[in-house]
Amino acid sequence: MSKKLLSAAVLSLTAALALTTAPTAVAQSHGGRISTAFTLPGEKVYPEGIATDRRTGAVYVGSYADGTVYRALPGRARAEVFLPAGTDGRRTANGLRVDARGRLWVTDSTAGVTVYDTGTGSRLARFEVPGAGPRFVNDLTITPDGTAYLTDSVRAVVYRVTPHELAAGSGTLSPAYDLGSRLTPVPGRTFSLNGITSDRAGRYLLAVDMIAGDLHRIDLRTGALSRVTLQGGDLTHADGLDLAADGTLRVAHNTTNTLTRWHLTPDGTHARLTRTLTDPSLQIPTTLTHTPGRTLVIRSQFDKGGPMGGPDTPTTFTIAAIQGL
Repeated sequence: MSKKLLSAAVLSLTAALALTTAPTAVAQSHGGRISTAFTLPGEKVYPEGIATDRRTGAVYVGSYADGTVYRALPGRARAEVFLPAGTDGRRTANGLRVDARGRLWVTDSTAGVTVYDTGTGSRLARFEVPGAGPRFVNDLTITPDGTAYLTDSVRAVVYRVTPHELAAGSGTLSPAYDLGSRLTPVPGRTFSLNGITSDRAGRYLLAVDMIAGDLHRIDLRTGALSRVTLQGGDLTHADGLDLAADGTLRVAHNTTNTLTRWHLTPDGTHARLTRTLTDPSLQIPTTLTHTPGRTLVIRSQFDKGGPMGGPDTPTTFTIAAIQGL
């Protein structure tokens, strides 16, 4: 992608965050112990994506600033560089996921997604958005059959990479679902779909519109698109999503330093707000990953000289650990 388009993508992200600075509609509640899980080396990391390898317990974190991917091993207080900045030409590292076979998927908002072997760090596959038009490949989820689905926050589409395509090692990202006509109109909108997750049975996807606060449902069997009915609040400012097997949906709301927990009906059509945690120590949380006993949350510090600008200097970049969410 050209420098002009890269700058446009960054401006789109900044504008999206700026549009979500109004007070959140959900109520605050207290409780939930917040601590630091581990630190990230570097003065301008500005992390955005996080993923857990459930086979090994290793946690991977991506830098929005330069595309570095870090790895934190179990019991370690400091992460290490797993993939250096610029690996395979990557300029950013937005969404991260580790699939059931231990392959690490890393999106680059300016280009597409690359897949790596977590044992060796070698590249296994790469998929790119064709053409030179604006794009912002953001987050991804992987369904039980090994298919990956990725959001594009500028084009309002969801891309798909099948296991067959993965085995081929390369290809283009083509829209599988176009939600552009289904978005709630918002004046000045430049951003739309952000976080995405899927149920453990592989029946549907959930993708959040962080500007309108809507949660969209995609039926993977029929292709039907619908909007999840939200009770008790909305998903304005929502960035990262994590859906547990028991129907608990955890959400990171970035500019309001908020985490919410929702109870989703088994069919994924209704969600009820059950918990809200707001704390400035979350430092603009962009996404999260949940394992039994704790939730790990990205502290992006985007407002301290990062994508959101601001005159302040960031402190040490860390990942928060939340108990009780």
